[in-house]
Amino acid sequence: MKSSLCFLLAAKRAELAELERLAQSIALARSTAALVHELQRERGLSNLSVRHAGMGQAPLDAQLHQQTLGTDDWVAQWLLESEALINAPSPHAARLLSRVAYALQGLDALALLRSRVAAKALSTQRLSADYARLIASLLAVVFEAADHASAPELLRPLVALFNLMQCKEWTGQERALGATLFASTQVHAQEQAHLSELIEAQQRCLEVFESFASAALLQRWQERQRAQPLIERSRLRRLLLQTPAGGALEPHLSGVWFACCSQCMDEMRPIEDQLTQALVEQASACMAQVQAEIGQLEQRQRQPPEADTERLRGSAFFEAAPPALQPAPQGLAFGLERSVLDLVQEQGLRLQAAATELETLRVSLNERKLIERAKGLLMAHQQLDEPAAHKALRELAMNQNKRMVDVAEAVLSMSHLLAPRR
Repeated sequence: MKSSLCFLLAAKRAELAELERLAQSIALARSTAALVHELQRERGLSNLSVRHAGMGQAPLDAQLHQQTLGTDDWVAQWLLESEALINAPSPHAARLLSRVAYALQGLDALALLRSRVAAKALSTQRLSADYARLIASLLAVVFEAADHASAPELLRPLVALFNLMQCKEWTGQERALGATLFASTQVHAQEQAHLSELIEAQQRCLEVFESFASAALLQRWQERQRAQPLIERSRLRRLLLQTPAGGALEPHLSGVWFACCSQCMDEMRPIEDQLTQALVEQASACMAQVQAEIGQLEQRQRQPPEADTERLRGSAFFEAAPPALQPAPQGLAFGLERSVLDLVQEQGLRLQAAATELETLRVSLNERKLIERAKGLLMAHQQLDEPAAHKALRELAMNQNKRMVDVAEAVLSMSHLLAPRR
């Protein structure tokens, strides 16, 4: 019959295997963050190329071509990281793999999108929407990686990373909309409302990012908030939002706005890098700790069993508190004098503490998922974009004096009555 030590060792090996799979997801999230940034830069240059067609195109087209090469390098890296998930799939990774499959379809269509840009066969609005859809599919991969995390110390930075990436994407969409407004020389009420929704969406993401980021990362983030591009963007935002509908705008500010927003997005990229680097290091540290514990257990397994037998005689088992209820010893750096019962109790307590923290974190994630599903339903039925759907849910919640998640549940409960419009 297998001893309790054998099962404890098997539990540790299963924990290590799960951490290794999570480390692969983190590597994919890291590549996704870099790829999304390159796609955002490519989208910006493509917008400029289409907007200024026939006006000194050669330098801009050369710059765009160089950018596509940089994007393709990260596409190749992303494909390598995603293939690793297929080679070592997790029993709980079905949604993550489905998200990867969908994103891969978008990357396969990237060549077609680029050819349309080169032929100037797209409007800037359609171009931005097509890139936004591709980027959204990649952001969903990072969200699923966070939802799949089984360690609180890794879930927190993954949630922070996703929200920072989403904020940067809303900034990119704000960049395109503001540039179009300035270029049109006139303020339009509908675009003003959309701009306000995009700004609010960024703020929502930043609030979540700040609640999940580490103190050191927050300090660096706050230091970057005093950068000149952000100050200039605030000034131009006020100009766009406070000019009365139908009022005139100076078209030369279109380029100033575009450059300013691009710099703001570039300011976010080092924070993403710091987050992903911390994730990789934390995952490595977690795996190293578990590997050390496995080595100690294997050493214990090779020892004569007499000491544990003596310890467990009589009522030792029945007098001890159940696993996860007895005060935990510090660490797993045990000596041979400690019994297997001590180790089982410590392991149980540690897993219970992790499960409690994970449950707290997942409540926030699950509420977000409900709200996202409800927004998707409204977007399909009402032909809204994401910020407008969020605004509709928020106004419903305010009018009914309810939480947004409660309103989202109510909307989803009526999904059979809200079939998507054709």
